[in-house]
Amino acid sequence: MARVVPQRFSAVLGPRNRVGKIFIDYLRNSRGASTVAAFSVRARSGMGVSMPVSWDELKEVSRGDEWTMKKAVARQRSLEVDPWLGYWQTRQGITAAMRRAVGMQ
Repeated sequence: MARVVPQRFSAVLGPRNRVGKIFIDYLRNSRGASTVAAFSVRARSGMGVSMPVSWDELKEVSRGDEWTMKKAVARQRSLEVDPWLGYWQTRQGITAAMRRAVGMQ
């Protein structure tokens, strides 16, 4: 994504490298790598709440740290559709071909 649309996406770690861009953090896809769960408050001061958005909402997102606790609660209360609707009914898996593609047996 960063190679195809570099004006919108960055895969380079560090805040200076992603100003005005969406950071694609592909390096956290390994055992022991850390990330933050949806709707979580980040541990460092000044970091926003992790807020999942729909594809339709993405064009309205201006920054990754846009949601404070107060804004996150207000957003959750304003949603007309439960964001978790259907979550527990979703079934998906990793195929053998997918595992081979990333070097797993």
